[in-house]
Amino acid sequence: VQRSNVFEMMCARRACLLSWLLVTCCFLMGPYHCMASQKKTSCYVNDGRADCSRLRLSAVPSDLPRNITSLDVSHNKLVGIPPMSLSPYPGLLQLNVGYNSITKVDAGLCQTLPLLQTFNLEHNEVHLLKAEDLSHCTSLTLLNLASNRLKLQGEPFLPLQSLMFLDVSKNNLQSPKLGSQPQLPRLVNFSLAFNVFTTLRRDDFSFLNDSPSLQVLNLSAVPLKTLETGCFQPITGLRTLILDGSSMGTLMISKLCSELSETAINTLSFRKMKLVTVTEKTFAGLQKTNLTFLDLSSNGMGKIEEGSFQWLSRLQTLILSYNNIKHLTNGTFQGLGKLKILELTEALVKSHTSSTPVIDDFALQSLSSLERLMLQRTAIREITQHTFTGLKSLAELDISWINCPSLRNITNKTFVSLADSPVRKLNLIKTNIAQLNPGSFSVLKNLTVLLLDYNHIKQTLTGTEFEGLDQIREIHMTNNFQSVDLSSSSFVNVPDLRVLTLGRSLKALALNLDLSPFKPLTRLAVLDLSNNNIANIKDNMLQGLVNLKVLKLQHNNLARLWKSANPGGPVLFLKDVQRLVSLQMDYNGLDEIPVKALKGLTDLRELRLSNNLINNLKDSVFDDLKSLQVLGFDKNLITSVRPEVFHTPMSNLTLLFMDKNPFDCTCESILWFVTWLNATNMTSVPGLRDQYVCNTPRAYFNRSIMDFDPLSCKDMTPFQALYILSSTVVILLLVTALTLRFHGWRIQFYWNIMINRTLGFSDAKVEEGREFDYDAYVIHAEEDSSWVERRLVPLENERCLFCLEDRDTVPGMSQLESIVDNMRKSRKILFVVTENLLKDPWCRRFKVYHALHQVIEESRDSVVLVFLQDVHDYKLSRSLFLRRGMLRPRCVLDWPVHKERVPAFHQKLLIALGLTNRLKD
Repeated sequence: VQRSNVFEMMCARRACLLSWLLVTCCFLMGPYHCMASQKKTSCYVNDGRADCSRLRLSAVPSDLPRNITSLDVSHNKLVGIPPMSLSPYPGLLQLNVGYNSITKVDAGLCQTLPLLQTFNLEHNEVHLLKAEDLSHCTSLTLLNLASNRLKLQGEPFLPLQSLMFLDVSKNNLQSPKLGSQPQLPRLVNFSLAFNVFTTLRRDDFSFLNDSPSLQVLNLSAVPLKTLETGCFQPITGLRTLILDGSSMGTLMISKLCSELSETAINTLSFRKMKLVTVTEKTFAGLQKTNLTFLDLSSNGMGKIEEGSFQWLSRLQTLILSYNNIKHLTNGTFQGLGKLKILELTEALVKSHTSSTPVIDDFALQSLSSLERLMLQRTAIREITQHTFTGLKSLAELDISWINCPSLRNITNKTFVSLADSPVRKLNLIKTNIAQLNPGSFSVLKNLTVLLLDYNHIKQTLTGTEFEGLDQIREIHMTNNFQSVDLSSSSFVNVPDLRVLTLGRSLKALALNLDLSPFKPLTRLAVLDLSNNNIANIKDNMLQGLVNLKVLKLQHNNLARLWKSANPGGPVLFLKDVQRLVSLQMDYNGLDEIPVKALKGLTDLRELRLSNNLINNLKDSVFDDLKSLQVLGFDKNLITSVRPEVFHTPMSNLTLLFMDKNPFDCTCESILWFVTWLNATNMTSVPGLRDQYVCNTPRAYFNRSIMDFDPLSCKDMTPFQALYILSSTVVILLLVTALTLRFHGWRIQFYWNIMINRTLGFSDAKVEEGREFDYDAYVIHAEEDSSWVERRLVPLENERCLFCLEDRDTVPGMSQLESIVDNMRKSRKILFVVTENLLKDPWCRRFKVYHALHQVIEESRDSVVLVFLQDVHDYKLSRSLFLRRGMLRPRCVLDWPVHKERVPAFHQKLLIALGLTNRLKD
């Protein structure tokens, strides 16, 4: 890990100072530093803090809220800070007046601001600092006077009993001695960097005799030439010393180490000191110390003598990055048995004229406690079978961004020197790997993270490449400069994999397989398939990924798969990943989303569909997205944001991206969306005012959708109600007309039955105990008499008797009276239906009338129809006013065509004639 700021890193090692230093850094950078890119025209006040920086002010504003606790007036044109200008703000805790032209500190400042804790005066022109100037600043904990022209008069820092941070760097100080009396009892961090004194005398730090809390001393870029014996004796509690850029020679550093031998030093930063060579005696003076951290980076170091670190037996972190070390031997790291972190980023160089390996075999053997080895961007001539031998505690190895021939074709012998190391993370990013052979990592039994990004792998993964990786959890293979192909067995040996990234690495057809290569990965949580130009996949591509949480498919070509016109229909490849939390499908050319594409994704919290061509969405497409919190729909062709589509996904939304769409700012398209934006206080919508612009109509063209007036839609309410009412009436009339046209007879029939039985005209409730002379009165056409005589008469016996008009007419009675009387004496009326019957006027006018009357009054079982011919129901109704639907199915019989079915017909007929006419309850 590169450490561009050693001071921050060292502070992170001390939990007791972390929170305080964070507050300090925040104040020094300005509480609203992120707003620097935006041109301000007035002070910004929020949560008790006022930011008035970069406003070209010549005086402190007097119209700010009286209860502010922080005021930033840095980067202005102030030439002074009169106490009266700050009297309206007596509760100030932080004051930043850096980067102005202030020449002095007024003695009454802290009287006006008695609670002041942090005072930043950096980059001003303060010259003379007198004892009375800070006499009332007893509450100060931070004072930054960097980059001024300080000249001290008396003991200006003596009253600062609470001060913890003091910065007087870049003041051309001739001596680090800031006072003659003991003072600053709570000082923790003291910066004297970039001053011009060249000597540290024995009594220079005597004014800190009463400062047992001092831990950090910054002497960066101070051109020290002489160190008097005992110069650090007044500050023996010192833990961190920063000497970056001081350009001290090897002998001077040796002297410095000797002077530090009686202190509590545990962190040393010697960056950019032009320390070209480290000798065996350089750090000898630190033998008795508890030094645990040493930074020697960026020194142009070319040689480290054997045994140079033997004195640092307690060292845990050694940074040698950005040097020119040509050779590491088995004696280079002698004595570093407790070292845990070794950084050699861009530290080693190989000579083209020498055959000596950069790293000797067994060179790292003495580092038995080493846990992290960083060899990023460094020169390694070859990785042999003994390069990493002895690293029995190594957990992380970073050999990324190197050009080592041994790594181009990885075999089961490449990392054999790590067989005894519990390596859990291996970084092989940009190492020019071209081939992974079977069992390439089989010796790394404990490996959990494998990074293979930015390589040149060109092969079909058969699964043997990952044999032996029983503990692997993450495989990263993105941005491969060649194309990798997959097979159904690619990941069979890593079933416990949690993260798999294959972005910009696969062939376009790598996933168009009948059997998904991901099926064995039942525990996979993150899958990255972005930037692969994928256009053809099966609907079972994600089969087996029951625990997948994050799916990245952006920058592919999936538009055809979701088209309704796709042969075979849309490919619903998300059906097997119901636990998905994040789905990213930006830049896919999508112009439609199938209704069932996102069905079942009730746990989805993030959906990204930006930069597509979506212009219309079906109402229920997002209905299952009840947990959605982040929605990315920017740069599409959305014109209308309708509640039928977006109400469910936007109900719990915290972040919305829908900018750069051609919105139609009309009541039908945008009213609900604008109302929602005005009402929501939970959702963040970046760029709402500038990026959400109307495209139509012309009245709102190129204006923000927030300019749309919802009140203009209220006049539409009466018209909408009228439209709904008129539409309902028209539909009801159409339905009524069609019902009467096709089912009017049925309504009339049942209406007659209801009226007759309601008004008591029916005798259907009369007990059927009255005697019937006949079982059925037979009505037939004269042409069908022969059929009646041959087929019906033979059925008569003591239990079945028919009434035939020609045979059973009552003598002496008129024909009409005889017909009516015989019908009343018959339990049933049986029609022999043929085309001839339909043409019989006598039957049509009289007999049918009485039969229909009996059906209405008694029951639908009182009439039996026997069809000798196929007569359409329309003709039956028109001629006889009867329909099949008016009778029960068992009372409608068809004469069979086949003779063998005649007995069955007789049986059905006898059953129909035997039915009671009594209505069933």
